[in-house]
Amino acid sequence: MNFTISGNIVDILQNKIFKGTIYVADGSIKDIQIEANNEEAGLPYLLPGFIDSHVHVESSMLVPSEFAKLAVVHGTVSTISDPHEIANVCGVEGVRYMIENGKTVPFKFNFGAPSCVPATIFETAGAEVTVADIEELLKSDDIKYLTEMMNFPGVLYQDKNVMAKIAAAKRLGKPVDGHAPGLRGDLAKQYIEAGISTDHECFTREEALDKLGYGMKILIREGSAAKNFEALVDLLHDHSANIMFCSDDKHPDSLAEGHINDLCARAVKKGIDVYKVLQAACINPIDHYKLDVGFLRKGDKADFIVVENLDNFKVLKTFIDGQLVAENGNSLIVPKPASVINNFKCSPKKTENFSTKWNGEKEMVVMEALDGQLITNKLSLQPTVENGNIVSNVQTDVLKIVVVNRYNPATIAKAFIKNFGLKQGAIASSVAHDSHNIVAVGVDDESLCRAVNLVIAKEGGVSCVGKDIETILGLPVAGLMSNEDGYAIAEQYAAIDKAAKSLGSTLSAPFMTLSFMALLVIPHAKLSDKGLFDGDSFTFFTP
Repeated sequence: MNFTISGNIVDILQNKIFKGTIYVADGSIKDIQIEANNEEAGLPYLLPGFIDSHVHVESSMLVPSEFAKLAVVHGTVSTISDPHEIANVCGVEGVRYMIENGKTVPFKFNFGAPSCVPATIFETAGAEVTVADIEELLKSDDIKYLTEMMNFPGVLYQDKNVMAKIAAAKRLGKPVDGHAPGLRGDLAKQYIEAGISTDHECFTREEALDKLGYGMKILIREGSAAKNFEALVDLLHDHSANIMFCSDDKHPDSLAEGHINDLCARAVKKGIDVYKVLQAACINPIDHYKLDVGFLRKGDKADFIVVENLDNFKVLKTFIDGQLVAENGNSLIVPKPASVINNFKCSPKKTENFSTKWNGEKEMVVMEALDGQLITNKLSLQPTVENGNIVSNVQTDVLKIVVVNRYNPATIAKAFIKNFGLKQGAIASSVAHDSHNIVAVGVDDESLCRAVNLVIAKEGGVSCVGKDIETILGLPVAGLMSNEDGYAIAEQYAAIDKAAKSLGSTLSAPFMTLSFMALLVIPHAKLSDKGLFDGDSFTFFTP
């Protein structure tokens, strides 16, 4: 398609705005004509498209083609996509599924080779991605980088397989993403010097500054569960060349509402220079990952957006390779029906399978969920005992949490957690980072059993049960994603999220928080299908 478009053109690289016209032909910018050296009031603004510099598409509960349909409305033209969620379920076949599905729509997905599948040896995953698999994936033009190296102890202790994966990426000139929450000082320096180039897990400004000082690039994350924007955004004042924006994990209802455009608006409202904000949102990811995405220059691919102003960043039009993919809040992407891939071998459970025998202990380790954070606290509290079993206590908000192995017959792992706030019923999910077994929280064993069995019957999904509630959002693709219309799934997810909150949950995103309660690589206490895990010592708590 050949066309021209006029407005206030934002040149982020030169820190200037001018009135002009862009000439597009055959998917590229053939020319840019300057008509005035200043912007003109009332005209829309043309700027490069937004890029999410680290996201697990699977967490949107949408296949890539449906994710793209929602994202382009907000001016997103590209993502740095880590497919390790589906890789933990389906292995390399899952990675290839994501790549091929992404190619069916006009959107610039950039997938990586998952570095840590399984994430640890302390849980049961559905697959393994070996060093040989990593080397083969990295040779592909479809794979742009080695995904987040969560096994930072493996880097620090020079684990042979970990170092072989990093070496393969270096050899092929592809960057290595990091994941090292709380790592500071000499240990952070050692981790970075091994070749790790980014981190999206900083939750304090001091930690981020430490890592920036050692040459690392920091990704400011604002997702549906982990929210670090407020803590880190001021770094843009002095470190804009080494900052990017990301969502990491974004549920469908949240994606339907906004994306990187929202972060730009919030940053500008805080008084941060607009060029520094846009450098993080549009430019730095292209440079770092060597993306085939345009900067809005003559000769570049025509990947750009039209926004109402540089305050609210309301997106009027989105172009990818010169194709209009969104206009005035409406997506013009029409995905083809997506196939289904899964790995689910779990039979229905009985209520008695969820009981927790009391062995006379005076205190027990209790996980404490923190709203807006992936980390948990570990508490030592007195158990509530009835008929020889430890049970949930609604009054103290200490509820039972379980993880059910979905790949092999196994005993259900049980523990207790504070801060979910449920007054009745239970919620369950087969989205349980990183191995994606079934995780559930509830006030009694019968409710836990009902919620888990709903998920098993659908071979994946998120469920909610209560006195007058029994609902599930099925996720047939790897137990992680739906292959149905993205906007319909966003509505269904919003409804089940509302249902969970009607049971008493005070968390801003109860299902997203639940999905991280089995993520062992984030401190301090988590539950895997093999038992309650101490994220500080990297060992199981003694029963």
